[in-house]
Amino acid sequence: MTNGTRNDEIIRTVGSLPPGELAAFLAVAEHGGFRAASRTLGQTASALSHAVAGLERRLKVKLFHRSTRNVSLTEPGRRLAERLMPALAEIGLPVEELHEQATSLSGLVRINCDANAAEQVLMPLLTRFMKLQPEMRFEIRSEGRMVDIAEGGFDCGVRAAELVPDDMVAIPIGPDQQHIVVASPAYLASAPPIDSPSDLALHQCIQLRMAGGSIYRWEFQRRGEDVVMATSGKLIVDHSRLLLAAALDDGGLAYVTRWMAADALADGSLRQVLDDCTPPYPGLCLYYPRHRHLGLGMRAFLDFLRAEGSSRRTP
Repeated sequence: MTNGTRNDEIIRTVGSLPPGELAAFLAVAEHGGFRAASRTLGQTASALSHAVAGLERRLKVKLFHRSTRNVSLTEPGRRLAERLMPALAEIGLPVEELHEQATSLSGLVRINCDANAAEQVLMPLLTRFMKLQPEMRFEIRSEGRMVDIAEGGFDCGVRAAELVPDDMVAIPIGPDQQHIVVASPAYLASAPPIDSPSDLALHQCIQLRMAGGSIYRWEFQRRGEDVVMATSGKLIVDHSRLLLAAALDDGGLAYVTRWMAADALADGSLRQVLDDCTPPYPGLCLYYPRHRHLGLGMRAFLDFLRAEGSSRRTP
């Protein structure tokens, strides 16, 4: 059967289906779950589930895999989502009747990310995009721990490239990152010399406790080899901004991003040590599930991010 014949069948079928059921299907497909879709359409998750079940009965096909932890499109569901929007346009159904978020640039995009990533890279990109598309809405949930974005009802996430799950589509955003070791001039004046990562054992190293409970270990490169250090110190904090504040108050050595310490380095409030042991590494990525159907608003945002990335690489 040719693509044209398949599309003709879809067009004939779609014309006879209740718009509410189509709207429910598109919303769940776009947002990856009934709970997230319910926030978009202003309906309960139960109501959307009943609507999708009705559509499945009419089409005599299962459209979603459902579990207590995740909702994903079946192969027939994915094909339907990919063809539904062109089919609807061809038969002339008003877009707004079905799913505004799937067919216009006035939808809601929910993003899960690290707070520093949001401040450094994501927010400037969002504000520029929202000036271009003023009807688009974004909700950002910043937290330190990694979450399943599909289960959590998020459209996408932003994390360091090395943390992005393998089954996700990742788009690099922002520059390379760099963690560096800094301290105040007053602390360094009375502390032992620091010539290599092993010298950290003689110093007060301000500790960062991660969301999962572990203490963050400091990573270096020494003579071409990776070195991971378990440091020690009298102060433990749970946010990298507190690391910086403690270092500024002569509290010891802090392991922070160069971006975060830039102002303090520029005005001399902090000094960097072990400069040759902390090279840059790949930066942040925005990522989303590989097989999720994307609405036009989300696709426009992804195109914008790719264009931004291309412009940064152009001399």
